[in-house]
Amino acid sequence: MLDIAVVALDPDLPLPAYARPGDAGADLVARVGAVVKAGGGRALVPTGIRMAIPEGYAGFVQPRSGLALRHGITLANSPGLIDSGYRDELAVIVINTDPSADFEIRRGDRIAQLVVQKVEQATFVLAAALPESKRGLGGFGHTGV
Repeated sequence: MLDIAVVALDPDLPLPAYARPGDAGADLVARVGAVVKAGGGRALVPTGIRMAIPEGYAGFVQPRSGLALRHGITLANSPGLIDSGYRDELAVIVINTDPSADFEIRRGDRIAQLVVQKVEQATFVLAAALPESKRGLGGFGHTGV
């Protein structure tokens, strides 16, 4: 278990929490309400928390599948990346893909989920050529899917 220091900017809101044992994503809630207009409307929704993700880890903010299925609500930059050095309030960029229905976010609504993962830093080394692979130079749609 990894401990992450969290500052609650609004003590009336819950800290990130897992809905069930074994869940990968901890729920993030809205600190303020917002109306996200239909057809691509966006809103920056603060979560009411700041945190210190340890070095060697990163947070990935991802959409909630139920909001996506029922209301067309997703995240504009999914997944949102939280680096270990970030210390400001977490905020979520919500987008409404529903063509006709606005969506109301209320204070305290679960709006996204946070997955914390171990990450590696890479050293990028200039090379004259790359080793061969089965895929080769195939790009988008190369596998026929």
